[in-house]
Amino acid sequence: MATMMASRKVAAFTGSARVAPRVAGRAVMRRSLCTRVQASDKPLVGSVAPDFKAQAVLDQEFVEVSLSQYRGKYVVLFFYPLDFTFVCPTEITAFSDRYKEFKDMNTEVLGVSVDSQFTHLAWIQTDRKEGGLGDLAYPLVADLKKEISKAFGVLSDDGIALRGLFIIDKEGVVQHATINNLAFGRSVDETKRVLQAIQYVQSNPDEVCPAGWTPGSKTMKPDPKGSKEYFAAI
Repeated sequence: MATMMASRKVAAFTGSARVAPRVAGRAVMRRSLCTRVQASDKPLVGSVAPDFKAQAVLDQEFVEVSLSQYRGKYVVLFFYPLDFTFVCPTEITAFSDRYKEFKDMNTEVLGVSVDSQFTHLAWIQTDRKEGGLGDLAYPLVADLKKEISKAFGVLSDDGIALRGLFIIDKEGVVQHATINNLAFGRSVDETKRVLQAIQYVQSNPDEVCPAGWTPGSKTMKPDPKGSKEYFAAI
């Protein structure tokens, strides 16, 4: 009797009594795999960035920020794992120390972790010589519910954010994305260089920037004939 009941349950699950349980399991696994692939097949780069509204700390005050409030400006949005850790303050303070360079490029900087705004504040109020941040020039966003990290695809299985960095243009479109694992930090110089390249090609749509491009160096035309001028000159 128990065997008959189990067979009926399998038949109901698979939609056919003639499908063996092992085959049914494989079919479900294939459907599950297809669903996962379809859900993640559209990259963030080239798409409008997921909007969010969250609490943040700026000038040692709690403020509400949204990504959409920065439309008309470029945004460097970076994620880091946790407050009061070791690599993170080196990145956060490096972006703060050079914030004016980004501001002069019509760019705002936002840092995000899965900590609360209260932990952000405590870390900002801790002296840099003791592993703290000191005052920052840009907001630190609280993602306690982990919704922002998940939306940007940087939430790890451990529930903390990987070192994701996204450059978003004036229209809210993601133009650049990198994700580092936890143990090594990112370069402010490289972030600025990529931002400069993005701004250049958006202002000069008939040109593209080759590898390692920096302002003042040669660009190329994105066509077979025009590109030869670049290759002939190098």
